Amino acid sequence: MFPPYTLTNNGVTIATAITALQLQAGTKGPIEILRAWAMQASSTTSAQCSVGLVRKTGAATVTAAVAGTTLTKGSPLCPTADASLGISATGITASAEGTDGEIAHAEGFNVLSGFNWVPTPEERIIVPQGGIIALKFLDAPPSAKWFCGIHFRELRAD
Repeated sequence: MFPPYTLTNNGVTIATAITALQLQAGTKGPIEILRAWAMQASSTTSAQCSVGLVRKTGAATVTAAVAGTTLTKGSPLCPTADASLGISATGITASAEGTDGEIAHAEGFNVLSGFNWVPTPEERIIVPQGGIIALKFLDAPPSAKWFCGIHFRELRAD
C-alpha cells in the first residue's frame, strides 16, 4: 500500500483569485490526488465561486509547507513525504502565481456549503514525478478564513 499524506493551509484569509495550495511531486514517483477541499469559516452570506485543480507549468511563489504542520502523514508509520518542499514547490498561499497549465478539474460551489471533491478511482488525477498541481480559486471568493486541503498518495518506487 502506498502512503497517504495531506497538504492543508490550516485556515488562511483569502479574498482574491489565488493559488491556495501547491503540491510538487518528489523524485521517487508520481502522486495520486485522493481528495481536495475548500471551506470557509467566517462568511454567512451566500455566494458562488469556483475552484480548480490546475497543473502548473511554472511554480507559484508560496509559503513553504512545513512537515508535521501543513504537510502531514496519514499514519505515523508512513515514511517522510517525498513531496518537494519550498517556496517554488509544495506550499500554501501564493504571493506570485507562476504559470498555469491545464485545469485538471474545476467546480463551482456555494461558499456556505464548501467544495469537497472525492473522485472515483477512474477520475483521480496523477501528477508525474517533479510535476506541480495547485488548488486555486479561479475567481475571487468572498473574503473569509478558508480551510483548504489536498489528500494524496505517493506512488513511490522505494
